[in-house]
Amino acid sequence: MIGRLALFGCLLGSAAQAQSGDAGYRVGVVSESADIVTWLKPSGTGLTVDRVVPVGLMPSDIDGPHNITVSPDGKSYYVTIAHGTPYGSLWKLNYTGDSLLGRAQVELFPTTITVTPDGQFAFVANSDFHGDHPRLNVVSVVHTPTMTKITDIPACDMPHGVKVNHGGTRVYISCMHSDEILQLDVATFGISRRAKTGEGHAMAAAAPAHECSPTFVSVSPDDKRLYVACNYGNSLQVWDAATLTKVKEIPVGKGAYNVEPSPDGKLVIVTNKKDQSISLVDALQLTEIARIPTSKKIVHGVAYSPDNRLAYISSESIGADPGAVDVIDLAAKKLVASISVPGQPTGITILRIPITSARR
Repeated sequence: MIGRLALFGCLLGSAAQAQSGDAGYRVGVVSESADIVTWLKPSGTGLTVDRVVPVGLMPSDIDGPHNITVSPDGKSYYVTIAHGTPYGSLWKLNYTGDSLLGRAQVELFPTTITVTPDGQFAFVANSDFHGDHPRLNVVSVVHTPTMTKITDIPACDMPHGVKVNHGGTRVYISCMHSDEILQLDVATFGISRRAKTGEGHAMAAAAPAHECSPTFVSVSPDDKRLYVACNYGNSLQVWDAATLTKVKEIPVGKGAYNVEPSPDGKLVIVTNKKDQSISLVDALQLTEIARIPTSKKIVHGVAYSPDNRLAYISSESIGADPGAVDVIDLAAKKLVASISVPGQPTGITILRIPITSARR
C-alpha cells in the first residue's frame, strides 16, 4: 500500500499546470500492474495528469484493471478487474468524485467492455488467459443501472475484443484461439452468426497456413464495416457487417493488437504491439498510409480526440521503465507529445465533459 501511495504522489507531483481553457474531455487509462486509473487532461497537443484513482480490493496482490470505457451520458465509467478468487469483476465508478457505484462478478480474466448506446447493458469478454485451452469461454452481460450480471453467454475459445454497433442492435466478438468473429444480437443475447478469420490458433508445433488470432474488433461509425486486428497475421481485416464476409486484408505492423476507426470514419488506427508503431489506414482506399513509431515498445490501446485531430496511444511498461500515453497528430502523421504512466498502462478511453463543468 505504501508503494501505491508513493506512486500516486510521483504521478501528481510531476504534473505541470494546465494551460488556460479546457478541451472539454479527459483521457482515461488503466494501469494493470499498479491498480490505478489515471485521468489525463489535454493541454495544447500534450497531456497533464488530472488525477489518479486507486481501484482493486486485494491488499497484497495485483487486481489487474485491464480495460476502461465510459457510459453514454458521460457520468460514469467502467473498469474490468482481471483477477479475483477466482473470477474477475466489472466496476462502475462515478466520474465526479470517482466513487464506486457498483460491482458485478463476471468470469475468468475479463478483458474488454462495450456498453450499449442506451446505457442499459455492458458486455464483457472473459479471455481466461491462464486457463487450459481449447476451452469454451463466455461473454458476460451486466445490467448497468443495477450492476447485476444477467447471464454468461457461451461464446468461443478466448474471446478478447467486444464491440457494440452504434445502432445498439449487435455486438461483435473477436476470438483469439478459435480464430473467428461472432455476431451477437442484443435483443435476444444470442449468437446469430460466426465467421472464420483464420485457420485456428496453433496448439502444436505445426502452425496453420493462415492464422489471424484476432485480438480486437471495432465498428465503423456508419455500422457498415468491421475492423479486425490479426495479432498473429500482422494484418487488418475489413469485413462487411451486413453479410459478415471479408472485404480485404491489409498488411500492417508486427503483432497487430488494437484497432479503432476515427470518429469521422476516415481513418483506422492499428496498434502494432511487437513493432513499436501504429499503422494509419485510409478507411476509403483501405491502404496503410503511414506507420508511425511510438515512444515505447509494447503498444496497446488507441483513443481519439473528439475533433479527429489527435490520437492517444497507450504503451505498456517493461520492468522499471514506465509505460506511456503518446499523442499522435493525425494531419502531420507524427508523434508530437508523450507522458509517462507507470504500472503497465493498457486500456484507454475518452470521456467528454461540458467545458463549463470541467475540472481544473
